[in-house]
Amino acid sequence: MRKTALALVALLLTALVAVGAAGAKTGKSQATVINGAGSTFVSPLVSLWTPALGTAFDYTLQYSGVGSGAGITAITNRSVDFGASDAPLTADQFAACNGCVQIPWALAGTAVPYNIPGGPARLHLTGAIIAKIYLGQITNWNDPAIKAVNPKLAAGETLPDLKITPVYRTGNSGTTYNFTDYLAAVSPQWSSQIGRGQSVNWPAGVGASGSAGVAGVVKNTPGAICYVDTAFALSNGLHFGAIQNAAGNFIFPSIRNVVAAGATVKSVPAGNELHIVNPDKTNPLAYPISTYTYIILPQKTQNAPALRKMVFWALTQGQAGKYTAKLYFAPIPKVVLVASEKALQGISS
Repeated sequence: MRKTALALVALLLTALVAVGAAGAKTGKSQATVINGAGSTFVSPLVSLWTPALGTAFDYTLQYSGVGSGAGITAITNRSVDFGASDAPLTADQFAACNGCVQIPWALAGTAVPYNIPGGPARLHLTGAIIAKIYLGQITNWNDPAIKAVNPKLAAGETLPDLKITPVYRTGNSGTTYNFTDYLAAVSPQWSSQIGRGQSVNWPAGVGASGSAGVAGVVKNTPGAICYVDTAFALSNGLHFGAIQNAAGNFIFPSIRNVVAAGATVKSVPAGNELHIVNPDKTNPLAYPISTYTYIILPQKTQNAPALRKMVFWALTQGQAGKYTAKLYFAPIPKVVLVASEKALQGISS
C-alpha cells in the first residue's frame, strides 16, 4: 500500500512539473491582463502598443474604444484598470473618481476631413469659417468666405454649389472637447452661445457615434465635413483641411506641426490639465487643433506594478516613430514627459 501511495505521489509531482514547464514555455499562464476603456482618438495607437507590451512584459492589454466619457465612467466605477480621455477631468469628475490621477501620454492633432466631389485636395479653412459652418451660418461649399481663402485652385478643382453637412460626435467625446475648445478660442459667438465640452448643443448638422462613425458618414456623404483624429481620416482615405493658425499660416496636422503645438507647453500645472489649441502668432508652425490625451489611473490599485510598467513604457518606448509616426501622433516633449512620470510614481498598491 505504501509503495502504491508513493508511486501516486511521484506521478502527481511529475504531472505538475510538466504542466509548469508547459506554462513557462508558452508564457500564457503568467500573462497579466490589463483592461482599459475610453478615447477612440487614441485607440489606433493603443492597438499598436498592445502586441509590443505583450512581448516586453507578457501583458495582455484589452482596450475598448468606447469614447472618453464612457472611459471616465468606467474608471470611476472601477470596472476597468484604466480610463482614457482626450478631455481633462472636470472638478466634479475628479471628485467622483475618488482618488484618480490623469497623465498625458500621447499627443496628436484633430483633423477636419471633408467630402467635396471635384473639390480641392488641399482645402484652406479658418476657425471663423468652421465655426460658422457648425453654427449653420455657412451652408454651401461655394460660399464667398470659403472662396476667399481658396483663391488658387488646381486645374479641374471647383468649390461647387453643394450643401454642407456638418457631422459631429454623439455622446461624451474628448475629441468634441478638443474641437469645441478650439472653436471657443477662435469664435466669440461660439464661445458665448455654445462653449466647450465633451458634449454640446449643436446648432446644425448630424451626429454619429465614435471616430469611425463620423469618418464613415463623411466618406459616404458628398458635401459632409467632420472633426476626427488624423489616423481615422487617413484610414478612411479622406482629404482634410489646412487650418489657418494664429500666425496666418494654413497648416496641416503633420507630426512637425503637432510637435510645434505641443511644445507651447512650458510648464505643467498641478492636475496635468493642458490646453494647446490656437497657439499665439509666435508659433508659425503650430497646428491649431492639437491636443494631449490622458490615461486616467486610480492612485491605489492592486494592479499598480503592472500599470506603472505599462504607462512608463508608453511614455518612453511607445513614443518611438515606429508606433506614432504612421498614425500622425507626435512624441510628447520632455517637460510633459517629466510631469507624467512624476504623476505615475504616485500609483501604488
